[in-house]
This record gives sequence, C-alpha cells and structure tokens, in this order.
Amino acid sequence: MSSRKGQRDAARVVREQIAREKRRKRALWTSVAAVAVLVIAGLIGWSVLRSQKSDSWTAPPGANDPGTGIVVGNGDAPVTIDLYEDYLCPACRQFQQTTGPTIKQLVAAGKAKVVFHPVAYLNRFSTTEYSTRASAASGCAAKGGKFTEFTDALFAKQPAEGSAGLSNDELIDIGAGVGLNKDDFGACVKDGTYKGWTEHVTDDASKAGVTGTPTIKVNGKDVEDRSPAGVTAAVEAAGK
Repeated sequence: MSSRKGQRDAARVVREQIAREKRRKRALWTSVAAVAVLVIAGLIGWSVLRSQKSDSWTAPPGANDPGTGIVVGNGDAPVTIDLYEDYLCPACRQFQQTTGPTIKQLVAAGKAKVVFHPVAYLNRFSTTEYSTRASAASGCAAKGGKFTEFTDALFAKQPAEGSAGLSNDELIDIGAGVGLNKDDFGACVKDGTYKGWTEHVTDDASKAGVTGTPTIKVNGKDVEDRSPAGVTAAVEAAGK
C-alpha cells in the first residue's frame, strides 16, 4: 500500500515539474513575443519619423558645393569665414550690427569670402517655427539675388523670442522692400521651397559640432573674439 502511495506521489511530483516547465516556457515565449512587438513598433515609429523629415532638398543659387550655406563674395578669396546664425537669435543680430560691416569690408577687399549658414536652432522659441521659415525664406532671397540685403533686413526687424515671429506675408513684404519680385519671392516663401534645404543646413551644422549661434569660423577654426578687431585679426592671420 505504501509502495503504491509512493509511486503516486512520485508521479504527482513529475507531473508538477512538467507543468512548471511548460509554464516557464510559455512565459519565456510570451516575453520574447512582447520584445519582438516592441522592436517592430520601434522600427515603425522610426520609419514614420524618418518619413516626416525631408530626405530630399534643393539648394538655392549661390550655395556652396555641399549645399550647407550661401557664399557671399569672391569664391576664390584666400580666406573663408563661416557664419552660423539663426534669424531669431538676439546675439546674432548684435553680431551683425557690430561686426557685420567689418566682414563686408573684408569681402569687398577680396581678403575673404563668407559662407552664411542660416540654421534653425531656435524653433522652440517661436510658436510658428519662425527660425525654419526665415531660413527657408533666405533661400528664396538667394534665388532672387538678394540674400545679403534680405538677411540684413531680417535682423533689423527681428521679432522677440517666444512670439509667433514674422508672418509669411511680413517676410514677403521685407523681400519686396529689398528689391525682390514680390510674386516670385512670395510663391517661394509660401510653398516652403527651401525648407528641406534649411533642415539640411541645420543638420550639417550640428554634425560639425556647432551648438550655438552665432558661431564664427575662419578657415575652419573657431573665432572666440567676435569683435571687429578679433575677426579682422583672424582673417589676416589665416591669409598669411
């Protein structure tokens, strides 16, 4: 009798072990399936995000070869000044007011050319992605041959951070004020023709380690002294 009971107990223990093993395997496969679902969801999310970003862009006339900025001045000038600026950046406006005239003199004298990179870093300080819209509009201005004039006018009429920024109609009026054809320029601005280019310029700047604006480089080297004297000294040293 005790022998049969011992056999039944042993069989019960084996059944329980088998049942536990089945539950363990089910739990394992459930976890694997859950992870697979998360991975697939993540890939789908990444694909959606990628689809929302423009993979194609068109650089406006006057852009450098990689399409990361607008060239101002003689392309054969011995020194290159890279300016990374955001049209909503107050420090950029101040830089343009204090050192901008000196840079124009250096360009006019043939000592340097400028590659202006209109980045869109400050969209979070606008309710309408003004940095992107202004940068894209500058591409339209470059197409019309008035990039420098439009840039100067944008900084002169810079809106406050945290505001909606200038409307597209206001951007178009500014363009017309510097001599751009209102119909052609207006269509370019409203269509967002160069928004993809703006994204390209901004992404490239980030990859190049540009973390703030204004950033000034002379022949690829950062210029810490952004005063007229500091930029002039950097250009003269690079030209030797």
